[in-house]
Amino acid sequence: MSWTAFDIEIWLRNCADRMTAAAPELNALDGQLGDGDLGATLQKCAEFMRLGLSGAASLPTDAFKTAATACARASGSSFGTLLAVAFMVLAKETADKRVLLMEDVAPLLEKVTAALMVRGRSKLGDKTALDSLEAIRLAVTNLEDPKDLQRLCCAASERAIEDFRMRPNMMGRARMFAEKSVGLADPGMVAVARIVGRPS
Repeated sequence: MSWTAFDIEIWLRNCADRMTAAAPELNALDGQLGDGDLGATLQKCAEFMRLGLSGAASLPTDAFKTAATACARASGSSFGTLLAVAFMVLAKETADKRVLLMEDVAPLLEKVTAALMVRGRSKLGDKTALDSLEAIRLAVTNLEDPKDLQRLCCAASERAIEDFRMRPNMMGRARMFAEKSVGLADPGMVAVARIVGRPS
């Protein structure tokens, strides 16, 4: 299975719709230990993504560049900046591809996670969105049936939330309230799950 720039634009617009829908929930979760602006940030990113994704992208890299630019323009929090970095990594790594293949997905997630660890100065196990991305990468590595992709991504992201729920947050503002964060879902991890969405 392969995805063209057109397919990727459709996926990104669907992500934008899910980001908007999840904004109230994410604001509430973020407000428990943080600034409470995660949902608002993603909603703004989504608005700019919709404006930029016009269906004119001829290559996957073009679609990812548009998403990166939109998130950089809208970013009001660290998560928005990290989202822009993630899309920019995808744009860079797909620069020589006319289509995105199933076999590309896991390596791309690995590259994105590595870049975000450097930018955010975090590591796997810190109870952040990175742990969700790693769970998704492991779930889709060597995946043979692409029709299972979204289902597996959704299940992996939801499972990661529960796997880390009883751990303390080690990054961001929440790290200052590490004990209080035990038992709470990490907002960034929930954001990943909402962006991935549930299979139709």
